[in-house]
Amino acid sequence: MTMQLGISSFTYGWAVGVPGNCPENPLDEQMLLNQANAFGLRIVQIGDNLPLHKLPAERLNSLKKRLDSELIRLEIGARGLTEAHLQGYINLASCLNARLLRFVIDAPNYEPSVNEIVSLLRNALPALERVSLTLGLENHDRLLARDFANIVERVGSPNVGICLDSVNSMGAGEGLVEVVNTLAPYTVNLHLKDFGIRRLPHLMGFQIDGRPAGQGMLNIPWLLEQVSRHGRCQTAILEQWVVPEATLAATIAKEAAWAELSMHYLQTMNNQYHD
Repeated sequence: MTMQLGISSFTYGWAVGVPGNCPENPLDEQMLLNQANAFGLRIVQIGDNLPLHKLPAERLNSLKKRLDSELIRLEIGARGLTEAHLQGYINLASCLNARLLRFVIDAPNYEPSVNEIVSLLRNALPALERVSLTLGLENHDRLLARDFANIVERVGSPNVGICLDSVNSMGAGEGLVEVVNTLAPYTVNLHLKDFGIRRLPHLMGFQIDGRPAGQGMLNIPWLLEQVSRHGRCQTAILEQWVVPEATLAATIAKEAAWAELSMHYLQTMNNQYHD
């Protein structure tokens, strides 16, 4: 594996809090850095489930000081690719010395067309270039892989690529091989999210949910090889879809255990690649 491993606020989605189910003491940005240190990692991605633009200035300042002192590289994420929101996150990335900005295009009641997305990104190129920031569009449920490839091709800049998530495009009816074959050449950031598919007991359909890395259906060595051969992707971030337990406390404990198992698998595999 030539990419650096990292964790995300979506590694611990239940601990951060999901809509309608937030823990009493949610995991915050400082706790996420603590966990990165515990794993010996130097990459942390903070996504839109822990929205940085909503943090008060003192928390952002504390985050920046700690990142600088501990030499941890931050990647930041947002949702809702509007001109104003993008510019706000470019400014945040500059302040926090982030070099990667991952964006989910859609937001509630906001689904721009491909032409609108291309125009918006072209207009943002000078700002991205000025702060040496790479923007990764995350493949999400509405658009097909070929749409994402079309967007990146039309924008035509090394500062714009794809944040390749290993499961999301199933929501658009696309399989992993098709998605990877289409988007790997443009990938600047990789979300490693293992998964399982099982037929429901009544036999009328399937359920897709998460697994610890290395214990599901995701061929992680193959995925890493396919993406790394193009030379654009520098970081691989562990994300998780943890199947909930009966209580939130039990779910959060399970999530933490899955993260330990996943990171052990990924780091062991990484060591094997470099032996």
